[in-house]
Amino acid sequence: MPELPEVEVVRRGLANSITGRRIVGVRVLHPRPVRRHLTGPADFELQTTGRTFAEPRRRGKYLWLPFTDGDAILAHLGMSGQFRLADADASLVPNTRIIFAFADGEPGLRFIDQRMFGGLSLSPGGAELPPEIAHIGRDPFDPEFDLADTVARLRRRNTVIKRALLDQQLVSGVGNIYADEALWVARTHYARPTKTMSRAQAVSVITAAATVMSSALADGGTSFDALYVNINGSSGYFGRSLAVYGREGKPCPRCGTPILREPFMNRSSYRCPRCQRRPRRS
Repeated sequence: MPELPEVEVVRRGLANSITGRRIVGVRVLHPRPVRRHLTGPADFELQTTGRTFAEPRRRGKYLWLPFTDGDAILAHLGMSGQFRLADADASLVPNTRIIFAFADGEPGLRFIDQRMFGGLSLSPGGAELPPEIAHIGRDPFDPEFDLADTVARLRRRNTVIKRALLDQQLVSGVGNIYADEALWVARTHYARPTKTMSRAQAVSVITAAATVMSSALADGGTSFDALYVNINGSSGYFGRSLAVYGREGKPCPRCGTPILREPFMNRSSYRCPRCQRRPRRS
C-alpha cells in the first residue's frame, strides 16, 4: 500500500494538473470504486459534475481532492489505485474505473485500480479535512506536527515500537517499508517495548522516519511494480536506496551482516541482527 512519500508524489502531480479546473463530465465504469458513496454511481456522477477542484491535500497516507465550494472527494488508493492524465480519445488502459472530463479541455483525469481495494467518495464539507479521516494523526511533514507530544504519547503506550509507528492515529504516513527503514537508521529492534525507550531514543526513531520519507519523496517514492506510479505513469526509484526492506540475506549497508526477514503482525519485518539487536524482554 502506498505510504506517505508515494501519496505525496501523487498529490503534487494532481496539484499541478487539476487545481482550478471545472468538471463537465464524470463516468463511473465500475461500481465498486464508488462503494463508499452510498447513494450509488449515478449520484456520484451527478454530484461531482459542475464542481471546480481546489488544490489536492494529504494527511499521512490519506488523500483528498477539495472542491472550491467546501466539499471534497476522499480518495483511497488502496493497494493499486492510480490517477492518470489522458485525453478523451486515448484508449482505456486496463482497469480504468472512473473518468473525469474538464471544461478547459484535455487532458482528463482517470482513476485506475486493478485490485479495487481503493475508491472515491464525496465528503460533504470535507475540503479542509474530511470528517472520515479526522481521527488520523498528523504526519512529520505537517507544520503543526508536535514531536514532543508524539514522543510522550508513544512512550506511554504498552506496545512495541514498530506497532506504534504503524498506528496512524499516533503518527500518520509510516507503513511497513519506512518503519523498517527508520528502525534501521535508529539502530532499534522492531520489538523494543516503547515504555523502555528514553525520550532521546523515541525522538531518534520519529526523526529517522521523517528523514527516510523525505529521501524517498525526493526519489519519487518506492515502486516495486506497476501498481504504484505517478500521474504521468512514471515509477519511483527509492527502492534502489533501501537499506533493509526486501533485502533478506543481503549485507547490511552499515556492517555487512546479512539482513534477516522475520514475521510481524501478519507481514514481514527486515532488520540487521547486529545493528538492531533483539531486546532482552520482547
